[in-house]
Amino acid sequence: MVRSLLKLAAVLIAAMLVYNYFFGTSNEKENSRKVFGQMRGVVVSVGDLLKSERAKFDAGKYDAALEKLGGAYRAIRDQAQHVDAKVLKRLDDLENRKASLQQELDDINQEDNSPPSKPGKKTQRPDPKAAQEKAANQQRRKEALQKELEALLRDSDTLLQDAQE
Repeated sequence: MVRSLLKLAAVLIAAMLVYNYFFGTSNEKENSRKVFGQMRGVVVSVGDLLKSERAKFDAGKYDAALEKLGGAYRAIRDQAQHVDAKVLKRLDDLENRKASLQQELDDINQEDNSPPSKPGKKTQRPDPKAAQEKAANQQRRKEALQKELEALLRDSDTLLQDAQE
């Protein structure tokens, strides 16, 4: 219900801006031009943000964090004689989560680097909507991966603190 109201409000606002842009008074036209200019700025800023995140992702932002976790886990395991079985079980769980995140990262990288699928015998143009959906899906996967990685880092820090006590 709320979603429908928000969509309706967005459509009404857009319709009002377009109407004012073409048929409004000179003051209304100027206001509409300012709004469209600001919207263009927002779209460009969001695009730049996505490009910078993509560059960080491609540069191995997540790989480095996963490698550091692996080193910390090895250090704990090397000191296993001083650690109780409960900590070792938690360590095993964290290593499994790390492996799962590494697999997800590899899958995302593989999908990002895969060439677009070739159209069939008929010469079809690539569907821009499908490309946008794929990009949005990849972005959601990257955000989820980031959240999982942050949770894994917090849990790992807790384990390290417990192991030191």
